[in-house]
Amino acid sequence: MALPLLLIAAITLAASFAPLAVHLSPLLVAAPTFTAAVAQTRYTVVMALAASAAVVLADWHDGLVRSPLLPVHVGALLAVSASVIAARALHDRDLRELTQVRAVSEATQRVLLRPLPRRLGSLRVASAYRATTAHAQVGGDLYAAARTGRATRILIGDVRGKGLPALEDASALLGAFREAAHQHTTLPELAAALERSVRRHLDEIAEFASDSAERFITALLVELPDGEETVRIVSCGHPPPLVNRRGPVTALCVTRPAPPLGLAGSTAEEFPLATFAFSPGDTLLLYTDGLIEARDATGSFYPVLERAAAWAWQCPHGLLQDIGKDLRSYAGRHLDDDLAMVAVHSPARSCHVPATLTGPAPEATA
Repeated sequence: MALPLLLIAAITLAASFAPLAVHLSPLLVAAPTFTAAVAQTRYTVVMALAASAAVVLADWHDGLVRSPLLPVHVGALLAVSASVIAARALHDRDLRELTQVRAVSEATQRVLLRPLPRRLGSLRVASAYRATTAHAQVGGDLYAAARTGRATRILIGDVRGKGLPALEDASALLGAFREAAHQHTTLPELAAALERSVRRHLDEIAEFASDSAERFITALLVELPDGEETVRIVSCGHPPPLVNRRGPVTALCVTRPAPPLGLAGSTAEEFPLATFAFSPGDTLLLYTDGLIEARDATGSFYPVLERAAAWAWQCPHGLLQDIGKDLRSYAGRHLDDDLAMVAVHSPARSCHVPATLTGPAPEATA
């Protein structure tokens, strides 16, 4: 408020020293206009009234009190002030609505993407998420984890499409996983149960969703048994996870991945199980295609394996932070697709976990 007040004072003072033939009072319209750009509506109203009083004072000095120019000057200032006040009021309303939308989005994220524990059994875990939709905290990518007896099961997935339909499909799969993860002995059986749940969901929405037959969800199911140096994987058309065994980073490619959920079979036999070594000191990175499909200014895809050697793989939180920084330097802040990541580390020695979890470039972190 100080700057527009100083502006009014400066113009009024200049008008008192200017020649009578030079009328500076019309310049006072700058005060309420500037105020509307930086302050709320009520302050703009106050500044418009103060500027109107200053117009009368400046025109009185110029001998225009009985001239037709005085009402013209005051009327022009009030007309402009009314316009900027109305614009500011609309801006304030939109700002309140945006604040409410953000609050709802954050609440939705907490419900759908529950924060993963920093420890699952003996494993250290970190997760990160960023939606491409402006001001959104959730989208079509998803992750979840569950402790089942003496094993940890993790799901990461990517719904076809974006917006509310993707959010609806993600919610259906997450709910199915949280229930079915505790009911099935093997990953293929769990994958078949999730396929049936997704099919039921798509059948239920077919009446009002014309594209239900075209929807699907790529997914990766991972199981890490306690006391075993193995990781079991069922891939449903999802990008392969990366593993660092304190050496070169490699991709755990499943030889025969199943089709995405919604397009796959309904029996466990149709979901091949792959088993890989996962020893103490190893780190596993699960991600959605928002990572590998990020592009730089020339349109080149993000070379994950080439850049992975520079990341801090021994701590999952540090790993996701390094990926975020590297992704920003490569592709900038804008991503063309949602991005979700989960890092899992089997500690061979103590690994510092920050007191406060901070996420990488994907700005919403769970």
